[in-house]
Amino acid sequence: MSATQALSIPPAPSLEPLEQLLWAAGDSLRLSVLQVLGQSSFGVLELCEICDMRQPAMSHHLKVLAEAGLVERRREGNAIWYSRSLASDALHQALLDRIDEVPPDGELAGRLAQVQARRAEHSRVWFERYAGEAGQEELIAAYEDYADLALELALRSMPEGELAIEIGPGDGAFMQALSGRFQRLIGYENAPARLARAERQLADAKVQNSTLILGEWPAAAPDEAQADLVVLNMVLHHMPAPADSLRAAARRLKPGGILLVTELCRHEQHGAHDTCGDLWLGFEEQELLAWAKRAGLEQNEVQYLAQRNGFQVQVRTFERSGEK
Repeated sequence: MSATQALSIPPAPSLEPLEQLLWAAGDSLRLSVLQVLGQSSFGVLELCEICDMRQPAMSHHLKVLAEAGLVERRREGNAIWYSRSLASDALHQALLDRIDEVPPDGELAGRLAQVQARRAEHSRVWFERYAGEAGQEELIAAYEDYADLALELALRSMPEGELAIEIGPGDGAFMQALSGRFQRLIGYENAPARLARAERQLADAKVQNSTLILGEWPAAAPDEAQADLVVLNMVLHHMPAPADSLRAAARRLKPGGILLVTELCRHEQHGAHDTCGDLWLGFEEQELLAWAKRAGLEQNEVQYLAQRNGFQVQVRTFERSGEK
């Protein structure tokens, strides 16, 4: 061993990261920001509106949170989005878990709902406009590209059951594929023209055990019958609050029930916002896994489709904790 190696001493652990985290978390407004970012990613102006704060002050608080490793930012074209960082240690995770146990208060919740309602309206208007033009969605991934794999993974985990729910069923093709396996089917659709299109296709296919409901998920879906299977096929990237939408889907599952998620991987095709009505440019694996864990879900299986047109599709099944 050389003298240099013998004298090499690893740096002493530092309390600075812990100090930064505790300093960042020791402010009620910054805790509110973390609470809001648990629902979705937001731009700084949206956060100013939700938290009723001017931009310079909000930018300061976001900087403090970012320096503590609690918040990260990403650029999409000319827009900058802020989101919660994935937990880096047990204390960080415990902080996020505790924040998620407390719902936003009345005024904060009201302003958050207003921002999310504008996003939802953007999605609804786009789908209503292009309801009869399947080619718009196929610019990213056609139903035929992922349907067989999604059905295979879903039925491998839940081959049959009493109730299956699909959120955003499009033209109803996937509900039709499930109709012989489940006693009852429910589909939630946010655009009247798309709902009418699904009703026609299911009627033509003589599917008699399906019900379609018009409205935004999850607001239009009261917690009633628990499902064996809930399906989110290529819809999370259109939803104003994807983390909340996934948690709502998990709440509708029976213990041991299965959530099927077919989604885009994170990409940089910014034109998808305008050409396909996308609110989000796909999702990272760790992002979906963190949301699922918070919702009480465990991943069963994941498969990826070959990249097409600059996009890659991930298909995942999750199981709700508890006895079947």
